[in-house]
Amino acid sequence: MPAITLRRMPGATLLVGLVMGLPVAAHGQDAAAASTVQPATDGVDRSSATPMKIDFARQIKPILVKNCYPCHGPDTSEAGLKFHQQESVYSELISGEQAVIPGDLERSAIIQRIDTDDELMRMPPEGKPLAPEEIELVKQWIAAGAPWERHWSFTPPQRRELPQVDRQDWVRTPIDAFVLHKLEAAGLTPAPPADKVTLLRRAYYDLTGLPPSPAETQAFLDDTSPNAFETLIDRLLDSQAYGERWARHWLDVVRYADTNSFERDGVKPNAWRYRDYVIRALNADKPYDQFIREQLAGDELADATPETIIATGYYRLGLWDDEPADRLLARYDQLDDIVATTSKAFLGLTVDCARCHDHKIDPIPQTDYYSMVAFFQGLGSSGDPRFSQTDITPDDLQDEYTRLEGEEKRIAEAMTELEQQAIAKMSGEDQRRSEGRRRRRLLEEKLHDFLTADQSQTYGQMEDELAALREQKQSLPEREQALSVNNCDPNPPVTHLLQRGNPRLEGDEVAPSFPELFGAPPPEIVPPATGRSSGRRLALANWVASPDNMLTSRVMVNRVWQHHFGRGIVDSPNNFGQIGTPPTHPELLDWLALHFVDSGWRLKPLHKLIMMSSAYQMSSQPSDEALARDADNALFSRFNMRRLTAEEIRDSIHMVTGRLNRAMYGPGIFPDISDEVKAGQSRPGDGWGRSSPEEQARRSVYIHVKRSLITPILASFDFPETDSSCEARFATTQPTQALGMLNGSFVNKQAAQFADRLRSEAGEELRDQVTLALRLTLCRAPDEASIDRGIELIDSLRREHELPEEKALDYYCLVVLNLNEFVYLD
Repeated sequence: MPAITLRRMPGATLLVGLVMGLPVAAHGQDAAAASTVQPATDGVDRSSATPMKIDFARQIKPILVKNCYPCHGPDTSEAGLKFHQQESVYSELISGEQAVIPGDLERSAIIQRIDTDDELMRMPPEGKPLAPEEIELVKQWIAAGAPWERHWSFTPPQRRELPQVDRQDWVRTPIDAFVLHKLEAAGLTPAPPADKVTLLRRAYYDLTGLPPSPAETQAFLDDTSPNAFETLIDRLLDSQAYGERWARHWLDVVRYADTNSFERDGVKPNAWRYRDYVIRALNADKPYDQFIREQLAGDELADATPETIIATGYYRLGLWDDEPADRLLARYDQLDDIVATTSKAFLGLTVDCARCHDHKIDPIPQTDYYSMVAFFQGLGSSGDPRFSQTDITPDDLQDEYTRLEGEEKRIAEAMTELEQQAIAKMSGEDQRRSEGRRRRRLLEEKLHDFLTADQSQTYGQMEDELAALREQKQSLPEREQALSVNNCDPNPPVTHLLQRGNPRLEGDEVAPSFPELFGAPPPEIVPPATGRSSGRRLALANWVASPDNMLTSRVMVNRVWQHHFGRGIVDSPNNFGQIGTPPTHPELLDWLALHFVDSGWRLKPLHKLIMMSSAYQMSSQPSDEALARDADNALFSRFNMRRLTAEEIRDSIHMVTGRLNRAMYGPGIFPDISDEVKAGQSRPGDGWGRSSPEEQARRSVYIHVKRSLITPILASFDFPETDSSCEARFATTQPTQALGMLNGSFVNKQAAQFADRLRSEAGEELRDQVTLALRLTLCRAPDEASIDRGIELIDSLRREHELPEEKALDYYCLVVLNLNEFVYLD
């Protein structure tokens, strides 16, 4: 069955669409691999007979990769020809021919080989010949001078003048000028503004992941001032819920989980501190360049603190096999995970594709991959507590521990001296007993028989002092440990290029350096004064976080845009390379990237800039013309409807029942999971704790993420696979969602609690109960028809199914929690 684009489904409830289980075209975790045809976005009328400008990256390179690379690519270069290298394509070959002579179709050997009926001469030699339209594209390319254009993302962002548009009244922020320019060039008109309730709910979920309360809704509706929406945005950005909401986006990208995966899927002690670090950093609006440096090199900073140490937990979040069959290979697999995550998360590049050979698409040779590996040498094993746990106990508490332990040691040494004096008087057999595990029993039985009265009294006093010291220690807060980088090798081992990625086939030695496509100078590596690391990662962090890095700011502003609009300007957020999706609005992306850096790398002003735009405040209702000419909304001719994420659904249910626990931070919580679900583990239920009902009602970002046992309601609604970086979540429609929302124990329990709230706050009048239920879930005043349908449903449950009044209200609440309008925005 072909995929469909998700649209608003008719009817009062979500049930029909969920039960049908239709596959949905969505921006998923591997969006870069999608073969979606992008609409023209340069304003050119494609219906004319004017020849199109040939785009090398999008039109010619895919032909070369598919048909020519197997014999003339990164792995093989028959006849000395390499189609992935510009100089090789234009140079004279061993045969004396030249594959491509710009502007000369007659003498370009590639044309002679692909446009011939001679099977002995035709290329490719095996498989299907090039299609006529592919041959024509190659001819047009050579005739146009065979331009080998540098990919858009491999050039620095350019400062742009705002484009001129006709509808100046629509331009609230510079963003609007770029969006409207594309729309006007395509002959489209932006959708009308969203109504005030829609805008309110959109803003609340975008910034906090929670719905507004009835009081908050009414306050916004009553505010008729022109800056009402701006005031709302400022308040939501100041909310602590903002960090909880946006931390989850970042945790997806850095493959956050609390366990190691593999068969035992053991816990990562204190991984939750990294999650809390991200929440705090976002709420404090920590500059993004600082956020980068702390995660990549928080231990190597000159002003390192417990907070920056916790940030390096970034390195410890990946998979760890506690008993690998090949330890050397497992070590390089860990390094590969770090290279892959770092390059995708911060740079939008798939550097890890060059582990075994030169990158087949992007200009990333294998040497670049191992030069990146060299930055991370010396980190130590992620699972070994010597390398992955750091004491971050506050200084004053650490001083108290040190004082008490010093006293303990002094008293223990004095007691040992008296013990040895007594043992020296004992028989040879007893002296031998004192040298092993039987020493403690020997001393209990005979020590005081061989001490003088004064010695015995002194020894007893010291025992009392020691017990008192130990009691004092037990009363202190526990020492704090963090999953982080610790005990790095200040002199990391030499890194070699591994032939075909095999750790036992070492090639040339490589040093830490940045990918050559950036043209950056060699890294300046200065070991930190502590002498506990090499300083390599700080050099990498400074380069990644540099305002001159052509990708870092682009990648981050694209992620922010993605989560506000439902898709990025680049719809492959982890891949800005040549196989990634080209930007729909490259000028806007550059403008935002430079503005982000100029504004101090701060995210909250970027959110506000986006949300204050007319583009953000559009309705999601498309015109017929927009559906025909901008079907996938690549031009942002309207706002995208979206389903709530798994966490938003769960948190919203807790919110409307009135039971949401807003406590922040700390170790993960454990929602109840049925034994049937746990049975899917190799050790059913192993490692899954029990939390009180109050703790279980905390926000979903605090749920313990066990890789082999994802909480069912989160798994059903597309919680990401945590083994690798997730650039964008799928938004599926499948039967398990309906089954869980209707029959699952969690939602049924919450429905009963929701009914309790209605009886408590609305009284015994059924109409008031139904009205409050709809107001809480839909964030608006319900119409009379909806209220009447609710009353009719409850009456039918009582009358036709003979349900008691209490149970009928429970079932009505279950239906309300399944409404489309509750689970979907816009």
